Amino acid sequence: MNAWTFEGQPRTLGDTVTLVEGGSFCVCGPDGDIRPGGAQGVYHADTRLLSRWELRVDDTPVETLRVIPAEPYHATFLGRTRPRPGRAESTLLAVRERYVGGGLREDLTLRNLSEEPAGCVVALHAGSDVADLFEVKAGRVRRVGEVEVTPHPSGLRLFAADRSRGARITVEPHDEALTVTPGLLAFRVVVPARGEWRTTIQVNPIIEGEEASAAFLSHHAPEHAAPARRLADWTRLSPDIRTGDAALEEILRRSRQDLGSLRLFDPDHPEDPPAIAAGAPWFMTLFGRDSLLTSWMALPLDQSLALGTLRRLARLQGRRADPLTEEEPGKIMHELRSGVGGHAYYGSVDATPLFVMLLGELRRWGLHPEAVEELLPHADAALGWIEACGGPDGLLWYRRKTDQGLLNQGWKDSVDGVNFADGALARPPVALAEVQGYVHAAYLARAHIACEAGDAATERRCLERAAAIREAFNERFWLADRGYYAMGLDGSGRPVDALASNMGHCLWTGIVEEDRAASVAAHLMSPRMFTGYGVRTLAADMGAYNPMSYHNGSVWPHDNALVAAGLMRYGFVAEAQRIATGLLEAARAFGGRLPELFCGFDRAEFPCPVPYPTSCSPQAWAAAAPIQLLRSLLRLDPWVPYGKAWLAPALPEGFGGLRISGLPLAGSRITVEVPAGGRTATVSGLPAGIELITEPRGPVTAAGRGSSGPHRDRRPLAG
Repeated sequence: MNAWTFEGQPRTLGDTVTLVEGGSFCVCGPDGDIRPGGAQGVYHADTRLLSRWELRVDDTPVETLRVIPAEPYHATFLGRTRPRPGRAESTLLAVRERYVGGGLREDLTLRNLSEEPAGCVVALHAGSDVADLFEVKAGRVRRVGEVEVTPHPSGLRLFAADRSRGARITVEPHDEALTVTPGLLAFRVVVPARGEWRTTIQVNPIIEGEEASAAFLSHHAPEHAAPARRLADWTRLSPDIRTGDAALEEILRRSRQDLGSLRLFDPDHPEDPPAIAAGAPWFMTLFGRDSLLTSWMALPLDQSLALGTLRRLARLQGRRADPLTEEEPGKIMHELRSGVGGHAYYGSVDATPLFVMLLGELRRWGLHPEAVEELLPHADAALGWIEACGGPDGLLWYRRKTDQGLLNQGWKDSVDGVNFADGALARPPVALAEVQGYVHAAYLARAHIACEAGDAATERRCLERAAAIREAFNERFWLADRGYYAMGLDGSGRPVDALASNMGHCLWTGIVEEDRAASVAAHLMSPRMFTGYGVRTLAADMGAYNPMSYHNGSVWPHDNALVAAGLMRYGFVAEAQRIATGLLEAARAFGGRLPELFCGFDRAEFPCPVPYPTSCSPQAWAAAAPIQLLRSLLRLDPWVPYGKAWLAPALPEGFGGLRISGLPLAGSRITVEVPAGGRTATVSGLPAGIELITEPRGPVTAAGRGSSGPHRDRRPLAG
């Protein structure tokens, strides 16, 4: 099956623990065991290396005491064995230190808390189906019996039938007490009185016939491994944020840590900064839309993610027409997979304009002109695809090329994600509201780059294209009798009239006419849409509304972060503050980490947010949402090429004081301080030639030339 065949979400993972590092992850039970028959496992390169990993002491499971989370790739699982003969309680503590990265390392310790030596048999039951990630998601995994399991003196080898993929399990250093049989590592040990017994097991991946070492080698201290060093550098170089609210500080710290763990380093281009994966457990790979939007929202934290993401996507940009993968010249990839028959899939309508938008925004933050020049041909090719594949009406539409592709190709990509007010599904081709906003913003971004370069012809052409799509959008999507914008247009040109969150993105991109913005804001913040924790994807009185659905009534943090940015852009400060406050309160309820989405029940009905069972966590754009919210509340709008930066805080009441040190801007690090209840900020370390403007940006105006050179609509898309 192709990766893009499966729409929506996989089966629930239940009560599990997820560890992540780049393209590797582990999903296990709270006791550390990986049980066969479900979605648990150790994964690398979209391949399940282990589908069984169960610890037994004297043929009995270990009783769970606690999971101690540490770094995103590391956790400690504590348990106790059953009581020894003649004792009322257990005296053996089992400690499993697990590190995930390019495979697995597990440091296993048995600690004897009694005055007598304890003899026991320690067994690890190990198995693998060497399944492709999408086989697991679809519940179509080959039988474990098809996997070749070969013992060797210090462990096991597990191979797929063609021997191209698998894993090698080793005990290091070799333990004389070890006995190896197919599927089992057994140790007959005596744990000294008040002493301990220890061993280390390492699982190395075998991909395309080549074995690679796991990142955490058994003979090296874990803190010296590459993932640990990278995360330490990421933490050290990221801005330090201090607030009067300890919970908010923890939310922002968790966002930083999760984004650090989801970075993807390209071994073929080690000189490049990292890109970002979409999220764990199912999307630990590069995604066009997700990676671009995450990089955008993370700009105040780190701009190298955006550059790394743009470079990686540029190398994968479409070059030919292929109906099966939906590749087309200039099109930006939707999803990259490295499992069996690895491929790139291009079935996304929004990644291509988002690519151009992000390049323009990154230039506003001070990206060097040389890097812009390097990526500019790819941006022009992306605009070329928009023009070649857009409709004759100037709008950008989508329709899948074969029945193998995604039916819906915007961010609400489940099969029922685009529907009318009565619940009927929209028939393709479909033109989505937010996508027209992305295209509008992409042309404005390219016009600004052209203006800076003195390329008047390109500037004029892009401004004309932006104005045309803005006019078409406001004419065809506006539902005058209802006071909001349609979610999209269907194949017959009819407005898809559901009241949905999509139009909040249109505020963010500035395509909404000013005299309609108040009505849009009122609908977004109405009880039909706003739950108290966030804006629903679909209004509660729509035919398809279901607060427990993936896209038809749930609350998505990234969606809300962009809606809040759009509201702030048009001057609806109180409304943006309500969303920010609600979403941050939801984050507190989820232990400091926002999930991919949560159910859209009203806060008045249930006093805490209700989880969505299969929500990814950590998930990249959910992790970046608090950073974007903070940027919106600060009204931070840099425009480095024109020597300006806007900063006009609008922090909600009770937010407390705020100090950000080391915020990257134009190659420098600045410090921003906002006193409690303040509406002004103190900035130090601003690069030479940058003027700080402490008033909010004025109203959004139509695209056009200003007397000073840059367009009148010079506003960055921050909110």
